Amino acid sequence: MQNFNKTFITLSIGLLYCISSFAACPPHLEKTFCDLCGCTTSSGSSGFGTLNNISFIGLRYIHQSYESRDGIFVNSPTSKENFNTNQIWSKVPLSKKFSINAIVPFQDLSRKRNTSSEPISGLGDVTVIGWYQHVFYEKPEGYKVIFENKVPTGHQLNFGLGVKLPTGEFEEELTDRINPGFQVGTGSVDILASVSHTYSKNKLGINTLATYYFKTENKNEYRFGNQFSVSSNAYYNIPFTKSALSPFIDLSADVYDSIEQFNEQLVDTDGYIFNGSIGTEYKFDQFVLGASYTLPLVQDLFGGDVESQNKFLLYANFVLN
Repeated sequence: MQNFNKTFITLSIGLLYCISSFAACPPHLEKTFCDLCGCTTSSGSSGFGTLNNISFIGLRYIHQSYESRDGIFVNSPTSKENFNTNQIWSKVPLSKKFSINAIVPFQDLSRKRNTSSEPISGLGDVTVIGWYQHVFYEKPEGYKVIFENKVPTGHQLNFGLGVKLPTGEFEEELTDRINPGFQVGTGSVDILASVSHTYSKNKLGINTLATYYFKTENKNEYRFGNQFSVSSNAYYNIPFTKSALSPFIDLSADVYDSIEQFNEQLVDTDGYIFNGSIGTEYKFDQFVLGASYTLPLVQDLFGGDVESQNKFLLYANFVLN
């Protein structure tokens, strides 16, 4: 898996270099955000779509790092945790108003202590979510209903409902560690409910999304806490002759309920995190390349024993339409 990570990054950077010397039509920019829910601490509003509201299939690489402290003292033993996720992801339209997203993740996780290391890898939990899109149009003079040549206002609402499947392996013995989110999968069927608002005008755009994750108990009578996520993104489109570059900034927050085992809440397993991100997206012809870097602004995870350090995201998509 580590070789695949390096190969994926190398190919994506190479594609960006090659594509930058060609040209295409500037995109019309919109965004549909959604938080990707893996384990309890591995979300951070990674998203189901790109800045271009188009159908695609592609590859995405996500690297996240954490530090866990085993004890209450400053000099207590610590471990470094790295979450590497390689994803096949896509967005496919079913009609003008309905579309479906799917993400198939392959996890490569490692935990390093002073004298030992603990790697795990494998297929993660597959997520599928359906979206309903409602576009707002300007009212004509006299409030007459005109169905032809309607002019969009730039505002758009999206409603999403999805499911995360227990395709990744859940190891109960790993839950005794400081960070029980160190798992390939959760072993549970979880439901996602989302609503997003998008506004785009000329070269500017703002997107806001709220998502709630209903997490169920797995066969080990272990249930990760429900999760509420919200994010807001602002981008600016810089068109070139036959391509476009779109830098963006993003603020996001995730709030986690306590983990339950045998119908009892586990102490210090809830928490929250606020993140800030910067990134950019480049579109040319049938290709979309993007990257972002995320740092936590405020956090309190697992009673302060787990600290999120940063996240890096890179994707390369092929446009289907």
